[in-house]
Amino acid sequence: MSAWPDGYGRCVLAQVDSTLSEAARIAPDLSGPTWILAHRQTAPRGRRGRPWTMPVGNFAATLVMPLAEPPGQAALRSFVVSLALYEAFVAATGRAEAFALKWPNDVLLRGGKVAGILLETIATGGRTSHLAIGVGINLATAPDVAEVEAGATRPVALRSELAVDIAAEDFLDLLAQSYARFEDQFVTYGFAPIRTAWLAHAARLGEPITARTTRDVHHGTFADVDDSGQLVLETQHGRMTIPAGDVYF
Repeated sequence: MSAWPDGYGRCVLAQVDSTLSEAARIAPDLSGPTWILAHRQTAPRGRRGRPWTMPVGNFAATLVMPLAEPPGQAALRSFVVSLALYEAFVAATGRAEAFALKWPNDVLLRGGKVAGILLETIATGGRTSHLAIGVGINLATAPDVAEVEAGATRPVALRSELAVDIAAEDFLDLLAQSYARFEDQFVTYGFAPIRTAWLAHAARLGEPITARTTRDVHHGTFADVDDSGQLVLETQHGRMTIPAGDVYF
């Protein structure tokens, strides 16, 4: 079992509506970064208000941490936690080649979505005070394809794909230790080394993809991620950057 990182709190709940909602409730009383894990969520949610299903045995946790940075800098932590997830999966399975990172915030296992990340800010006293990083992982069971939006990456589970069984609390220990190491790197050296490491594990880098924003659909080659975390797409009309959206293969 991985050692728990110094300076991080740990809260394990049998049931909660959402670990993200719990993070917002307890943030004003926290003295430092804290992981909240729930064995069952009654009202989980995904990006842009999409539902997130959580069968028994899967993983739902949120890291809530004080925030003293501009929103753009804080948002780069999606790459920090992506790398931590990749490292934790490799530690749990020994199968580095099976995993890849999908912009902006998914982890793929053999091309299917095994984990997703959701960042939210928390306001206290009328000002933004904390960042909440929600993580959902299909450890035991993947949702049915009918439960995800049309065209989305097919969901997969660690157990069915790699025959690996790991309890949520044990995976949290791996994830928390990895996250603490990458967080220290991010704070000390900035985004550059995180970006380089993320790109080394990026899915479909140099290949054709489709990027959808709230207004447009763009087709092109996944060329890069810039120093602001934006997707760089090489299209027939030239190179463009996309700050937020969804990627489809």
